[in-house]
Amino acid sequence: MVSKSPRLSIVVLNFNRLKETRHTMGHLHGLVCERDDVEVIAVDNGSADGTAEYLEECGDWLRPILLKSNTGIGGYNTGFMQARGAYIMVLDDDSCPVDGKTLDRVIQRFDTWPDVGVVACCIERPDGQPVLTWHTPRGGHSGPSMAFVGCGFAIRRDIFRRIGWYPAHFFLYQNEIEVAICVRRLGFEIFYDSTCRIVHRESPKHRSGWRRVYYPTRNTIWIIRRHFPFPEAAYLIASRMTMGLFRAVQFGVLSWYLRAVRDAWIEPVEPDILPKELRKELGVFWRQNSLWHQMLRLT
Repeated sequence: MVSKSPRLSIVVLNFNRLKETRHTMGHLHGLVCERDDVEVIAVDNGSADGTAEYLEECGDWLRPILLKSNTGIGGYNTGFMQARGAYIMVLDDDSCPVDGKTLDRVIQRFDTWPDVGVVACCIERPDGQPVLTWHTPRGGHSGPSMAFVGCGFAIRRDIFRRIGWYPAHFFLYQNEIEVAICVRRLGFEIFYDSTCRIVHRESPKHRSGWRRVYYPTRNTIWIIRRHFPFPEAAYLIASRMTMGLFRAVQFGVLSWYLRAVRDAWIEPVEPDILPKELRKELGVFWRQNSLWHQMLRLT
């Protein structure tokens, strides 16, 4: 069922994982087929394995957007721009809400808490165990957070539009952090809600070692260059380059690391330095990208 006036738009990006897409869409269909307040938009990023054809077959209850090539996270933006709901839920092709209560809870949070700009969902493994990432509130309890996980969160559409959606030039990784910083800069809260549950099956396909070195290294340096002042930026960049080098050696992709460092510096970055109080809120980001703090965690 395609809603005429949805409150929530679910946007899913798909790329060459037909089995995962079938699983996610089958589950979503069960959650939304009797609802008129939720729409599903499925973007295909130029798949060549039958995913696009499958999504077209589902056109009676979801809106397929078929791109000709893989544009990375930029593919999401085509779906965001066509979303009609006041709120947008973002999913990967291997993630989906546990049940309809999660959809209800997200809508309720936004409807009743005008200061909340993003609802960060509790990401779970298929066995139900929560995945506590580095920016999750201590103990996994509901509360304010500085960031969210990209495979399962919701955001007010008007805020997302104001900040320009995802930074498409990132292509992959770290885009959530950039969006989180922009949301906080606008004065809206990011709230981690442990009752909003998303299952992430974490398909290993397309998670190659060079991607996990190149994009996090390059994109994190871009974020630091943009938002942090000297000398904080100098220390964080040096730390990130050192940690990236370790990982490059670990995965055997040193050439990709060198490309990341080169591209991180040759790309023009317009400074937009965060005020001191917001940088203080990003203390967990600082510790995550500080070589000294990471070494202390290993001792």
